Amino acid sequence: MKKPLLTLALACFTLGASAQNKVSINAGDGKTVISKHIYGHFAEHLGRSIYDGFYVGESNTKIPNKNGVRLDVVNALKKLKIPNLRWPGGCFADTYHWKDGIGPKAKRPKIVNTWWGGVTEDNSFGTHDFLNMCELLGTEPYLAGNVGSGTVQELSEWVQYVNFEKNSPMSNLRQQNGRQIPWNVKYWGVANEAWGCGGNMKPDFYANLYRQYSTFMNNKVGNGKIFRIASGASDSDYNWTETLMKNIPSSLMEGLAMHHYSVLSWGEGKKGSATQFSDEEYFKTMQQALLMDELIEKHSAVMDKYDPEKKIALIVDEWGGWYNVEPGTNPGFLYQQNTMRDAVLAGATLNIFHKHAERVRMANLAQAINVLQAVILTKGDKILLTPTYHVLEMYNVHQDATLLPVTVKSDDFTFGKDKLPAVSVSASRDKAGKVHVSLVNIDPTKPQEISVDLNDQKAAGVVGRILTSANVHDHNTFDNLTKIKPTAFTGAKLNGSQLTVTLPPVSVVVLELQ
Repeated sequence: MKKPLLTLALACFTLGASAQNKVSINAGDGKTVISKHIYGHFAEHLGRSIYDGFYVGESNTKIPNKNGVRLDVVNALKKLKIPNLRWPGGCFADTYHWKDGIGPKAKRPKIVNTWWGGVTEDNSFGTHDFLNMCELLGTEPYLAGNVGSGTVQELSEWVQYVNFEKNSPMSNLRQQNGRQIPWNVKYWGVANEAWGCGGNMKPDFYANLYRQYSTFMNNKVGNGKIFRIASGASDSDYNWTETLMKNIPSSLMEGLAMHHYSVLSWGEGKKGSATQFSDEEYFKTMQQALLMDELIEKHSAVMDKYDPEKKIALIVDEWGGWYNVEPGTNPGFLYQQNTMRDAVLAGATLNIFHKHAERVRMANLAQAINVLQAVILTKGDKILLTPTYHVLEMYNVHQDATLLPVTVKSDDFTFGKDKLPAVSVSASRDKAGKVHVSLVNIDPTKPQEISVDLNDQKAAGVVGRILTSANVHDHNTFDNLTKIKPTAFTGAKLNGSQLTVTLPPVSVVVLELQ
């Protein structure tokens, strides 16, 4: 029987590490700030994301909550320092009419969520509930407006409802519903996936529609302006980006979205298991994850033609791994487990976002709770922190820090005749002057020894944390909540301006130079 590729990592660790990986950090060249909004999240009315995820209802006496919002979830997300939260979708956004979700809950109309499981949506979690929850979380809301089945007036009135202070029909309605001061929502999506579930539109048609909607969205909020985000391309649809950049004036658009999932196949039931994946499936998932670098480069090149000063941000507001749902769960709920595969996927993707921080200024992992590559899973009164959660918590030292350019020469992670770079690295200097370096080894069997040249960066010592496990399939369960968690890292040695790091197989490390 052929020995599987994905064997116990620790067994391979004893065989010795490669010494070909070389990294150079140009500490003096940092100019670009890594926007904290790259670390955004996503909460859609989908499966158990909102109901039985974030929201358990005001009458729930078994799970501690505030106005129905789980306090254990709030505390966990606060530790991540989540900068923004996108809502109500996703595909659901273009069927959602915000006025259905305000006023007395008993009087709110019910609808059927035709996109996700055909369940009845009772609209008990609406605008006030979401925006008040964002205040509780200390995060900025990102509202996705309904263009697919809505109207210009509907979206413009939503802006007025949440942002106008007084003396307008919508602000008066808001006050009647119990909220005196506006929430001052800055980030607004103008449709979601207009090329698909948002209306199956062609780019020229959507560009003109966007211009109309954006014109009637009052662009002032508090002492600043709202940030309008156009529904952007799927994956490598560069024509979509070209058409919108060419036809939408920069005065009407602050951001342009792009979606990319690390998925094996979009065929029904062909996405592979979240936990029982094969060697080939693991490699192909990593292939799709690292493709993010090329997609951003090429979409950015198109944007540069029309916006060389990079005033318009590229917003990757849906990304992550997408697999088959867990056995026995509703196929429309997109509930999947989360393994070390997802941890290295997240770390490598965030390193890519850092690299392109000049253009990529917001991103949203799909999704926060119980859906796709979630950071939190819930079961009754228990919550589970996934490996992806721990990566984002380790990486939050990069939020609003200055990017330090790195050059990386990596050994290959091979499968058959195909190969990928095994090592991914990024570095930044925070406002206190501390330098952090994040490193990922996606190879599931081989450790990687990395020689890091700090150049002019002076350091007297180095400390760090690591997330790893013996097998890439490993994951936390409700019976073992802490199988995978960050621990102290001792595999880094400093000698003058030279740093030597030994990464175990399938691992994520964040170092701090002392």
